[in-house]
Amino acid sequence: MTIIAGTDGTDWGMTAVEWAAAEAQRRRTPLRIAHAFDWDWRDSRFGVGAKYVEVARELAEAVAAEALDRAREVAPDIDVTTDTLPGHAAPRLLEAALGAELLVLGSRGRGGFAGLLLGSVSQRLATHAPCPVVVIRSRSVPGGPVAVGVDDHPAADHVLAAAFEAAAREECGLIVVRSFAPAIPPWLPDVRRAGIPTPEEKAIELGRIEEQLRPWREKYPDVAVESVLTHDTAAACLVRGSNSTRLVVVGSHGHGEIAGSLLGSVGLQLLHHAACPVLIVREEPAP
Repeated sequence: MTIIAGTDGTDWGMTAVEWAAAEAQRRRTPLRIAHAFDWDWRDSRFGVGAKYVEVARELAEAVAAEALDRAREVAPDIDVTTDTLPGHAAPRLLEAALGAELLVLGSRGRGGFAGLLLGSVSQRLATHAPCPVVVIRSRSVPGGPVAVGVDDHPAADHVLAAAFEAAAREECGLIVVRSFAPAIPPWLPDVRRAGIPTPEEKAIELGRIEEQLRPWREKYPDVAVESVLTHDTAAACLVRGSNSTRLVVVGSHGHGEIAGSLLGSVGLQLLHHAACPVLIVREEPAP
């Protein structure tokens, strides 16, 4: 298994390479750096033909070489390879991610508008990649814990497994967040939220969380776990806490999502607003 780091040469892309190199060192797994470049000279306003292709390839190789140097500075002992992939970034990186252990990306690329919080390529890959995806929103907080959002979805164990594994690898604590807030549709503005839960209701819900966590606590006894029961939405709580966490972990499908969607609303909100790297756990390969 290999970790794939997709980079376009921007600061975000190079930060993704550095994060991926550190993660590859923690996992003791090879790292493959992939840089896709669009070589279709017909899209150019200039009739440069094959010469344009060669220039584009040379620039791509320079980006890959710089990324390789960054990775070796962070993790000199891991096996690192580079690939320059001709074509549009999203489909080429989707191909590269087949069979990968993890895909790591920056949250923004060269394209798009300055006000956008998430690049279109990053969102497409986070939604459709056949493996877990980490989107780098910011550098990790040194010494911070890992945070994870869980619910009653059948895939919650996949998410908890990834979160506990991450906390164990980084030798840090784990914060488990569960929302106790009812979902109020936006078209029902006059419906009041339920009141703050009673101590009895809170105790019952915390008991359910502890039962859910029990096998994972036994498997990872050295991971200090804190359970957080919030009356806010899980997304809001995780976004607020992301300023002091090193990684936020969520599933690719949320509880009660729209049928057919490939990424739950919690994951999307974190990809746009979290202040730390976000890991999207894939329960099964995306189509």
